[in-house]
This record gives sequence, structure tokens and C-alpha cells, in this order.
Amino acid sequence: MVNTGDRRPLASRDTRWAQATARRLAKLSVTPNQISQASILAGALAGGAFWLGGQSDGTARFPLFLGAALFCQLRLLCNLFDGMVAVEGGKASADGPFWNEFPDRIADIAIMAGIGYGIAMPGLGWAAACFSVLTAYVRELGRANEAPSDFSGPMAKPHRMAIATIAALVSSVEFLWNGHNQVLTLALAIIAIGAAGTALRRAWRQVRWLKARRP
Repeated sequence: MVNTGDRRPLASRDTRWAQATARRLAKLSVTPNQISQASILAGALAGGAFWLGGQSDGTARFPLFLGAALFCQLRLLCNLFDGMVAVEGGKASADGPFWNEFPDRIADIAIMAGIGYGIAMPGLGWAAACFSVLTAYVRELGRANEAPSDFSGPMAKPHRMAIATIAALVSSVEFLWNGHNQVLTLALAIIAIGAAGTALRRAWRQVRWLKARRP
């Protein structure tokens, strides 16, 4: 992560617990890039838990979906602290911009594909994964065009992870009403449609910005 002055606005970044945790991490030998890389593992574990949970029955789904929700949130914590340790902790590195973006794309793909395979709808999972990656691509394309980074929704990364987390928690007790993957199917469809809309919205905003910039 590098101090670009162009970061996703996060209210959690200003909380006491986040600042205290970031200071502790900055004092350790852990690097921002290692924190970013840990998000790949968190995403892979979340995707695996979604996959196994969706194919399981009864109470066996509870710990798997609970784990999926936990790893989704751990992925977000990695995304929070890599930047804070780099910027506020003064530990930015030359290759930080790569590790700031690349692990996020892997985590997105792992989680969305994992949900898709878990509910036996891999096509929907890959669609959600592709559109999730596309939202980031449009944002980075804007930066390449010297536009400000566009973190707008309606289905930016925090929103995708919020829906995935809530869906996992509800699905963990779906056996109580004899449900089986209906919640995850709806959630994945919402993410796919919302991410596609987000990519289009960001693209439209970028084109408008470029046209307005031209003398």
C-alpha cells in the first residue's frame, strides 16, 4: 500500500480500536504487503467454507457458514490494516500498489465462485466474480486516466462482503425452516446484478468526467 491520498473512505479507519491495532501491527515485523497477502488466504477459506456449507445438510452447515462469515470479515480487516500500517505506520513499499490490488481480486473470485459452487450454480458464481473484478477494473482504469478513484456503489467491496456475511449467518440456521441455499442464491444474484450496475455506473461517471475535463 502506498500513500496516494486517494483511499477508500472508511469510517472504521478513524475508530480507536482500528488505530490502536494498526499501531501495534506497525511496531511488529509484519509488513503491509504480508497483511494484503493474508487476505488471499481469508478469501480462499471463506470460499471453501461457502462451497462445503452449501453442499452440506442440517446442523453441519452451521459451523461452515459461521466460518464463511468470519473469513469474509477477516478479509475486510486485512484490507483495512494493510493501508493503515503502510500509510499511518510509515511502512509503505515500492511494490505496495500491486499487493494493494491483486489479493483483492483473488479474494473476490474465491468467495463468489465458492458460493456459486456451493449452491450448484457455478455460472452465477462466476458472473458475480467477473462483475466484482470489473468494478475494480473500471476504478483503476479511471486512475490510469488521471480521474479520482471512484469507490461508489451500489455494490462496492464493503457492500458485497456485507451481503455475503449476512447471507452466511442466515444460511447457518436455514435448517430450522428446512431451507437449503435459497438465501445464498438470492444474495449471489443481488451481488452479481449490483456489481454489474456498479461497474456501469462507474464507467458512466468516468466518461462524464473525461468529457468535462476536455477543454
